[in-house]
Amino acid sequence: MSKGLIKFLVIVVSLACLYSLSFTFVTRKVEKDAAEYANGDMAKEKAYLDSIAGEVVYNIGIAKFTYREAKANELALGLDLKGGMNVTMEISLNELIANLAGNPKDANFNKALENAVNKSKTTNTSLIDLFMNEYKATGASTPIASFFATKDNAAVIKGTSSESDVRNFLNREADNAIQNSYKVLRTRIDKFGVASPNIQIQQGTNRILIELPGVNDEERVRKLLQGSAKLEFYETYQNPQVYSLLENVNRTLATTLKADKPAANVSSDSTVANTADTTKKEENLLAKLGANQKASDSAKTDSAAQPDVAALANNPLFAVLSPSTFNQGGQQQLAPGAVVGYANLKDTAKVNALLARPEVKSIIPGNLKLLWAVKPENNAKDFLSLYAIKTSGSENGPVMTGEVITDARDGFDQQNSPIVSMEMNADGARQWKRITAQAAQNRDHIAIVLDGVVYSAPGVNEEIPNGNSQISGNFTIEDTKDLANVLKAGRLPTTAKIVEEAIVGPSLGQVAIDSGVNSAVIGIIVVMAFMIAYYNRAGIAANIAVIFNVFFLMGVLASLNAVLTLPGIAGIVLTMGTAVDANVLIYERMREEEALGKSPRQIVADGYKHAMPSILDSQITTFLVGLILFFTGSGPIQGFATTLMIGIITSLFTAIFITRLIFEFMLSRDMKITTSFPWSNHTLKNANFQFIKKRKVAYIISAIAIVISFAAILTKGFSYGVDFQGGRTYTVRYDQSVSPEAVRENLDNIFGTTTEVKTFGNENQLRITTSYQIEETSDQADAEVLGKLNEGLTKIQGNKYEILSQQKVGPTIASDIRDRAIYAAVFSILAIAAYILIRFQKWQYSAGAAIATIHDGIILMGLFSILDGIVPFSLDIDQHFVAAILTVLGYSVNDTVVVFDRLREYLKKPNAHQEEIGTTINNAINSTLSRTVITSLTVIFVLAVLFVFGGEVIRGFSFAILIGIVVATYSSIFLAAPAIYDLSGGKHLAESAKEKERKQAKVVTP
Repeated sequence: MSKGLIKFLVIVVSLACLYSLSFTFVTRKVEKDAAEYANGDMAKEKAYLDSIAGEVVYNIGIAKFTYREAKANELALGLDLKGGMNVTMEISLNELIANLAGNPKDANFNKALENAVNKSKTTNTSLIDLFMNEYKATGASTPIASFFATKDNAAVIKGTSSESDVRNFLNREADNAIQNSYKVLRTRIDKFGVASPNIQIQQGTNRILIELPGVNDEERVRKLLQGSAKLEFYETYQNPQVYSLLENVNRTLATTLKADKPAANVSSDSTVANTADTTKKEENLLAKLGANQKASDSAKTDSAAQPDVAALANNPLFAVLSPSTFNQGGQQQLAPGAVVGYANLKDTAKVNALLARPEVKSIIPGNLKLLWAVKPENNAKDFLSLYAIKTSGSENGPVMTGEVITDARDGFDQQNSPIVSMEMNADGARQWKRITAQAAQNRDHIAIVLDGVVYSAPGVNEEIPNGNSQISGNFTIEDTKDLANVLKAGRLPTTAKIVEEAIVGPSLGQVAIDSGVNSAVIGIIVVMAFMIAYYNRAGIAANIAVIFNVFFLMGVLASLNAVLTLPGIAGIVLTMGTAVDANVLIYERMREEEALGKSPRQIVADGYKHAMPSILDSQITTFLVGLILFFTGSGPIQGFATTLMIGIITSLFTAIFITRLIFEFMLSRDMKITTSFPWSNHTLKNANFQFIKKRKVAYIISAIAIVISFAAILTKGFSYGVDFQGGRTYTVRYDQSVSPEAVRENLDNIFGTTTEVKTFGNENQLRITTSYQIEETSDQADAEVLGKLNEGLTKIQGNKYEILSQQKVGPTIASDIRDRAIYAAVFSILAIAAYILIRFQKWQYSAGAAIATIHDGIILMGLFSILDGIVPFSLDIDQHFVAAILTVLGYSVNDTVVVFDRLREYLKKPNAHQEEIGTTINNAINSTLSRTVITSLTVIFVLAVLFVFGGEVIRGFSFAILIGIVVATYSSIFLAAPAIYDLSGGKHLAESAKEKERKQAKVVTP
């Protein structure tokens, strides 16, 4: 690749990373201003940020970004750094199955369902498959299809349908239920007002993962997320019918707010807004309303009327709610339809607060509700519509609920426009005929409302007699898919329960941030100091590459909207250690080329050329481990895997290209390139250790270590983390030092079960795990466990405490995590072995690598078992340990592959077969020994920093990798390559067919 192209790539990547990171700098500046303005008042700070959500805060000339858009592009912090709540919701498929069958009383059916639920707690088999198998096992004569052949399911299931048809039907409906629940939860979370929430379906399961950074009202979140979805249909008022009422509300507010100066704070939903804030900031916002309304005019189909800006102070409601009007002949007219106004997203909380005031509520009649649209309509990306809903009956409820809907589908009409088709049961069809006949007389609208939010309000053109309707409008394909899902939500009355939960307090998050930053900074300093001390000027080039590497890594994370977690920071710190691996390979090769008496330019060129195969092979194997971790882990583990994989890519880029540019610059100016000091020049240079001769000693040592490890695992076992065994874990901090034994004794007496209590960092901080009520994941069980915990903690007299974080994992989740951990380890070893087999084309290489990695994994697990309870920090077996052990396996193969590459290089020499294979293997190990030791040292230095300064949360994680690297270095030298010698019977490895073909092609016959 030409130098010009390399320079161009570096500049482009640097600018792209700077652009991605700039959003984080902008949002941090805005949030700093908000904190200074609020002066510790969280409600005021949030109101400030809400007020500028739609305002431009970042202008780069060719594009402008609002605070909301900048926030969406920032590098977000995970819960362990920011504090907040992480939950896993599980859709109750047993309820779904029972509901689809009409909740039959059949004993065999219900027994099969009960057995399936119990078995699902200890297996990964889907509940539907378990249920089908259990029902078959009952030997019942009633066909399974007969239970689901109801009127509502008549279109898809008959009494004669096969078991396969029933299974497919249930799987289809389960997918619909999960998608519907996701949609409902997404909307609820958006209404909650959490900054940068994350919600995703856990593919292949009936679970939904939710992260809510910054929330501090856990009870409200639980109620919000676990409530049943409520689909309702309402008649609506016409805008002209309601406008005079809104004018009256506006006049009333103008009078009362003037009399109330300064007005009291009004709470509404999750936002506290001061409706009569007399600060200059509020006056400026009011002064901008004219501009906001102009924006809404261009954004909406019906332009909004623009009141006189000078009179805005006298129009409190219309200052934040634009009436729905349109222009006709130069005159503003009230628009027809159910929409009575539009408000900027940032102002909806203010409108809610105004409408919730007592003097306003007394004006609005009981049969009128004002409800917001679920999202901006048409092109009005920053404006929500407000609908006038007509309630009916003595309870002021809907005219119809969603239970009557049997199916809903998205599709297209004859003009190929997106529509939604809706079908109802017989009862629903009768109601729908009456409702649509009445609405059609005045071309009224029917609002479709889910959880108090309007998803659509189509006009009714004619009476619909049979319950089969088509809903059309200015829809996108995505709109119709969402609306169809919403309509089906009424058909699938399943509940979503919290089966896993983690709560991190902001104080613990700040400690994690401080620990992570400290470890990162110290780690950089240690690596850079070592590289200069060992490699002289070449070390300076490597350090420049490390700085670029960190910059590129953070930039790529930001561009991917990745969430930075504490394990992610650990991944960054670890990347700094491994980032120099490629440089070490290059520099060690340059030393060898220098010893051959080559010119400086040739030394650089050949150093990069000959090191490249080892660099690629070693990094690809580690990348494979990161990929498996990403797909098998969740939450923080995915964050670590993401950082690890991106770090490998950026490390390769910086080590190969940036250091090469630096060397080319030095060569062009005749500057001397030095790769060592006199003291480091001969380190392990002429090493000639007899590894093959002494290999049996290493085998005996490893065998003893493995036997001891197995003995410890089988007798002592492990201390499992809550995510592997289920239960609840709490992090508690007392004001003063506290005895774990005293706390354990108190809690054991109260819970009636054995409680695990460990010191967590300082002597005043504890990690408490209990299996009490492990099978129960309800709110009542959570409250009961927390109450008993507090009862036990308060028995430590005169020592106040604070619960910093808590985590709940149901038994089903724990079983699933354990199984995925096992799969991850097995897949990693298989993937690495497969890659080495493909790359080296001989099974002995794969077997040697597999032996070394399995050896490392067993010994690391054995050490965790032996040292648990001896060392003064937690050695729980949990997801973090799985990430650590897989990282160690990846590093072990990284080291091993370098030796293999050198061995392959030696075996390709013309006279290779004249040398005894043991001598060749010995030479390969010795020639790479310097690289192996130096790379291991840099990683060990960094991990030692992470272990000491990284904080208690990842101390066990960093300890596992630290010990694992030492073991992996040993196995790559003493086991992997020597194993090839024994596996090949002490003979040269057989040539592959391709190698033979190449050699035969080179033979010239006379």
